[in-house]
Amino acid sequence: MKEIKIAVLSGDGIGPEIVAQAVKVVDAVAAKFGYKVEYTPAIVGAAAIDAVGDPYPESTHQICMAADAVLFGAIGDPRFDNNPEAKVRPEQGLLAMRKKLGLYANIRPVETFECLIHKSPLKDEIVRGADFICIRELTGGMYFGKKQEPTINADGVEEALDTNYYTRPEVERILHVAYQYARQRRKHLTVVDKANVLASSRLWRKVAQEIAPQYPDVETDFMYVDNAAMRMIQDPKFFDVMVTENTFGDILTDEGSVITGSMGLLPSASTGSSTPVFEPIHGSWPQGKGLNIANPLAQILSVAMLYEYFDLKEEGMLIREAVNASLAENVRTPEIQVEGAPKYGTREVGQWIVDYIANK
Repeated sequence: MKEIKIAVLSGDGIGPEIVAQAVKVVDAVAAKFGYKVEYTPAIVGAAAIDAVGDPYPESTHQICMAADAVLFGAIGDPRFDNNPEAKVRPEQGLLAMRKKLGLYANIRPVETFECLIHKSPLKDEIVRGADFICIRELTGGMYFGKKQEPTINADGVEEALDTNYYTRPEVERILHVAYQYARQRRKHLTVVDKANVLASSRLWRKVAQEIAPQYPDVETDFMYVDNAAMRMIQDPKFFDVMVTENTFGDILTDEGSVITGSMGLLPSASTGSSTPVFEPIHGSWPQGKGLNIANPLAQILSVAMLYEYFDLKEEGMLIREAVNASLAENVRTPEIQVEGAPKYGTREVGQWIVDYIANK
């Protein structure tokens, strides 16, 4: 591959600031390895609602479909968060993008950085060496099941409904993805469910038990989601690859991000039947917008995942090396900077990594 077409969806809040640094990194790597990159920007989230009234307009979808990959920032705006009556929300754009692009597998690595162990809320001996991947099913479950907004029923009681709906094919395909990742790592897969209570989880466990013999080289275990949440804090090194449904995965991966000491360090990839999307796991942090303090590393590491998705491993490795070097040299945004070290902003961290790549 010598040409990459990237749809750039910066989104809301700090999204445009961190995506700008990621684009600079894409350019630096492309220049070093001789690639041509074509960017096409598109609107999404609150910015798209403001512009056209739709958080994921058809024009944006067509741009994504025509691209090799999507570089995504973040969406969300307090105007909508604080208005339960809002009929259109930025987050609906993210769900629509996942569904229309067929992005059923969300890959979220949780990896600690030795120089940042002290930033984790967990004890050093617990967190040091933690390195696992959470694979979250992304287009099923309560987020996409039948819904009923709050309404008054026949008894005069206000009620609402979200249906946690899954089909066998949806469960099968995400389990196969998880097993393939486990085979490439330490060959240990944990299936997370709530099969003692939920019928949908019993389907997950039944299908997983049927598929497991197809991967005899992978050790498979099963864990209830509440136990998994506790185990992630008590012994995160237990996990290698975990796979779970949409809602559980959303919560567990945010919990996992804290292990590293900052949500600003972890990237993700969403893959499936169409154009893959690469994005940080954090939100739009509107309070930090325009202040040049947002950590761009998760967004930059999502570029590493982008290159690796296309089997450009050397390129991805160079980006990871540059990020690790920036951390080791204390070139960090405020939330992870050590006391007394120089202050760096979003742009300065991004430029340092670009320079490192160019001079390597």
